[in-house]
Amino acid sequence: MIQAVPNLITLGRLIAVPILVWLILDGRLDVAFWVFVGAGVSDAVDGFIAKRFHAETVIGGFLDPLADKALLVCAYLTLGYTGHLPIWLVILVVFRDVLIVGGAILYQTLTNDLKAEPLKVSKVNTFAQIVLAGWVLGAVGLGFEVTAVSRILVLAVAATTAVSGAAYVWTWGCRAMMMEDPP
Repeated sequence: MIQAVPNLITLGRLIAVPILVWLILDGRLDVAFWVFVGAGVSDAVDGFIAKRFHAETVIGGFLDPLADKALLVCAYLTLGYTGHLPIWLVILVVFRDVLIVGGAILYQTLTNDLKAEPLKVSKVNTFAQIVLAGWVLGAVGLGFEVTAVSRILVLAVAATTAVSGAAYVWTWGCRAMMMEDPP
């Protein structure tokens, strides 16, 4: 029974995604900020429960990063659409995620042996993306904007996104090439 709890929390985070998008599009960034914070807290809680109570599941290993990607990609797309994030950054973030998901699908198709193992640089990138999205939602929704901080966060997300994307291409490209039979 306890094994289902982290997955149910993750499903709740997935359900929060369309609510977050709607709130941003409706201009209610103050409420969107709190939904985003709640989703972030749920990510920490489901991970804690899964590890602490040995309730890690195979489905949870895939569902958790899917929920994270859905939340961040939708937040970035919506914040870009509403003019709160630079479009070039949104394109970079979404392209990296499409590249990773596409590569994972290809790898699974070829090997039938995909394990969800985020790279350390990817964890740093995810953290930076969360901080920037939360900062923008809070700055606009709660009115505490500091332009210099926003610029630094945008640059940090851009840099970690580029490095993380390149690291995934390199790592998984090398793994795929090692699978190839020599001519």
